[in-house]
Amino acid sequence: MTRLRAATARQANDESMKNDEARRARFRHSGFVILSSFVIQASSFLLTAIFPTVLQAADNISILGSKPKWSALEKYQGTITHDEFSRLLQNVYCTHGFAPDLIEINEKVARILMNREAQKFFTLRFAENDASRKPVPRLWRPAESLPPARPEKPLSGLRIALDPGHLGGQWAKMEERWFQVGNSSPVTEGDLTLHVARLLAPRLRKLGARVFFIRNSNEPITAKRPDDFKERARKILIRNGVPQPRADVLDPNDPEKEQTIRWQSEILFYRYSEIRRRAALVNFKLHPDLVLCLHFNAEGWGDPNSPVLLDTNHLHLLVNGSYLQDELEFDDERFEIIRRLLSRAYDEELPLADGVATAMAKEMQLPPYQYPTTLTTTKVGTSGYVYARNLLATRIYRCPVVYCEPYVMNSNDVFARIQAGDYEGMRNVNGTERKSIFREYADSVVDGLAEYYSEARGL
Repeated sequence: MTRLRAATARQANDESMKNDEARRARFRHSGFVILSSFVIQASSFLLTAIFPTVLQAADNISILGSKPKWSALEKYQGTITHDEFSRLLQNVYCTHGFAPDLIEINEKVARILMNREAQKFFTLRFAENDASRKPVPRLWRPAESLPPARPEKPLSGLRIALDPGHLGGQWAKMEERWFQVGNSSPVTEGDLTLHVARLLAPRLRKLGARVFFIRNSNEPITAKRPDDFKERARKILIRNGVPQPRADVLDPNDPEKEQTIRWQSEILFYRYSEIRRRAALVNFKLHPDLVLCLHFNAEGWGDPNSPVLLDTNHLHLLVNGSYLQDELEFDDERFEIIRRLLSRAYDEELPLADGVATAMAKEMQLPPYQYPTTLTTTKVGTSGYVYARNLLATRIYRCPVVYCEPYVMNSNDVFARIQAGDYEGMRNVNGTERKSIFREYADSVVDGLAEYYSEARGL
């Protein structure tokens, strides 16, 4: 789950007001954005510097971002044709359009704005045709580049990083991914996703994959803590119209808690700093061929101590794309979108996501989730379950990313299955014989990966 607010439906609240052009325009060139369920701006993180203390006035950088190194794109010169670049830009990454002064596509080159104030541009030279394209430089390997494998080991040689979403444990309430019904066991997404990852790992290794955990405990990866961000949170609030921000949240249900230093500093810790550190591990140490982001979904559950349980249940998966025009105004986000496009991660992750989605839908018997708005997402692929969306992890992990969002945790059926815990074989839960929800999740992901790589490798 990308983000859950107790009183608001899950997909409608996470970065839900990115389409509010008037409000965001006030903050566009400030380098800061209020981090709240109402005004949150998806931001890109470049991992060459972690927390820059001073930003040059000429740079338009997103939250905790750093100045992009445009020279890193020189290695992609001549690796893509005009038509392929245009297709990916218009059909995947910029489906909501883009300002003509940001990216200009000509017959032989594309000019990408590096800095509006300085009017500096990066010039990308296209390959004349497919035959003259240079190889794409990257550390991850598509299925076709993997070494030969035997049919019983379709994942042989594949490097997979498992990313169990969120933290769980003592951090679950802070993240607002915790609820409890009466005296039942609390539902904490971070603990659920970690359990699924630990079931997945041996199954994937049995099929030949090398498996790495980005998180293998309920402790954060980042060394930072909320207190480290108090001053930054205070400046963000002042910059965005809260001249005297309160220090603390007096009531978890306080409608103005987003305007407190505590709430903002916690968001900076568990969302931005944590995911940034996970990305550093992915990009500079693990170098996987694929990252599996494991999440559970939810609908609005109201008071987490007295949650609303629903009959709704569904499934969807996400890949990176569908950037908003305002997001492209940030120099670092614009750099990230071009680097990701040129790496061709999408060409691998979309069929992967479609394959995994098909296997999950077959196993779970869940309908596809339908986003209430198309302002932040674009449906892609052929399965009917996959959306392109600009999320932090899907953007900054420099390899294909498949982001899984099955189940509604606060649905009556899923809640009963979570309370039943993990078990082998079949058991009657809520009136139906079925696997444990954790094993159903893990098995379906394994089936999807095995089928995709078997076919892609001609096994």
